[in-house]
Amino acid sequence: MLSEKARKVAKKARDLYDDELREPLERDHHGNYVCIEPESGDYFVGATFDDAVNQAIDVHPDCLTHTLRIGFSAALHLGAAYQ
Repeated sequence: MLSEKARKVAKKARDLYDDELREPLERDHHGNYVCIEPESGDYFVGATFDDAVNQAIDVHPDCLTHTLRIGFSAALHLGAAYQ
């Protein structure tokens, strides 16, 4: 279960993505990952989840961030695929 602080970070990051980042990121980086530190507005794009998160940790080691897969409704899919 997410803490209240984590929920607030996620909401603020998603709002930033929806309001400012969605169009340019989906145009130029569809399928990659973006890790957003919503207090600063900094964001980090990587080819993998880990790439994006590690870039954010390097710059903001003590901050909570939120990671999204650009152009998808979820960053990760867990479970078996249906055929």
